[in-house]
Amino acid sequence: MVEARVAEGDAEREDAFAVRHEVFVEEQGVDEELEYDEHDSDAVHFVAYDGDEAVGAARLRELEDEDGVAKVERVAVLEPRREKGIGRELMAVLEAEAREQGLEELKLHSQTHAAGFYRDLDYEQRGEEFEEAGIPHVEMRKGLTGSNTASRE
Repeated sequence: MVEARVAEGDAEREDAFAVRHEVFVEEQGVDEELEYDEHDSDAVHFVAYDGDEAVGAARLRELEDEDGVAKVERVAVLEPRREKGIGRELMAVLEAEAREQGLEELKLHSQTHAAGFYRDLDYEQRGEEFEEAGIPHVEMRKGLTGSNTASRE
């Protein structure tokens, strides 16, 4: 049984970082200097466990330049564990935490191959494709309140 939760303490944060390292640095070839940044210290980190094994990770950080908006980042599930609902579980816990913090909208930069996953979770694409860390991405947004604020400009 997989359980996603807010990473509490250094050990759980390190587990989340280990998943990110395997997925982004080892599998996708993202430079470690880009993967780990100044936002890691103040973001809320999430980790998914299957028993004692960390199998997924994500982080959430409130944006200073957009009131009530936070950015979902570093969503990762270990390759052999994909397509098993772990990403959905991570996003459900992350979105619940965002609502608890009183946030109104989430935005993210999805790798283009994963955009369908986020569309299925009611995120809407904004703008054109762009490159980030050498990988094609699109911006996506989702409102967290009763009306869908993601559709506002």
